[in-house]
Amino acid sequence: MHVPQTNLYLVGFTGTGKSTVGRHAARELGFEFVDSDHVIETTHGKPVAQIFAEDGEAGFRALERKFIEAGHPVAGCVVACGGGLIVPDGMLELVRARGVTICLHASLATILQRTSRTAHRPLLQVENREERLRTLYAAREAIYRRTGTMVLTDGRPMREVVAHVLRVYRAEEREWSLKHA
Repeated sequence: MHVPQTNLYLVGFTGTGKSTVGRHAARELGFEFVDSDHVIETTHGKPVAQIFAEDGEAGFRALERKFIEAGHPVAGCVVACGGGLIVPDGMLELVRARGVTICLHASLATILQRTSRTAHRPLLQVENREERLRTLYAAREAIYRRTGTMVLTDGRPMREVVAHVLRVYRAEEREWSLKHA
C-alpha cells in the first residue's frame, strides 16, 4: 500500500490560514509542520520585520529561496509558505518540484480581519492597510491562480477546510510521486 510522504506546501496570500491549516493537516497526516517564516527567523536570530528592515524585501526573498532549496525536510512535512514566497520568478516552479502545492484563498474582508490582529507582517506596516492589501493582492493574484488547486478558507469551519486540503493532497500526491520517482 502506498503511504504518502510527499511534502505538502500551502501557499497563498497573507492571512489565508496557511499556518493554522498547516498545523492541523500535519497532525492528521502524522507529518512535521514547518512554517517558512518561523524557520527563517530562528535560523537568522531575528524577526522577519527586522530582516526586511535590514536587508530589504530582496534579501528576505533570497532567504526564502534558500529555505525551499535546503532548509527543511525533503519528505514528510507540511510547509506553510510566506505569502510572497512564490512570487519571485521561478519560485512557484521550485516549490512544485518539491511536493504537492495547494493555494489557500480568502476574501479581502476576511484577510483584513485576520491581519488586523498582528504586527509581524512587515509589508502591512503602513497607514492604509486595506489599500496596501488590495495593491499586493492585485500584483500577486495571477501567480496564486497558477498554483493549481485553490481552497477557500473564509466562512468555513477549520475541520472542513482541513478535510478539503487533505482530500486534494491525497488525490494529487500519488500522481506527484509517480511523476517524480
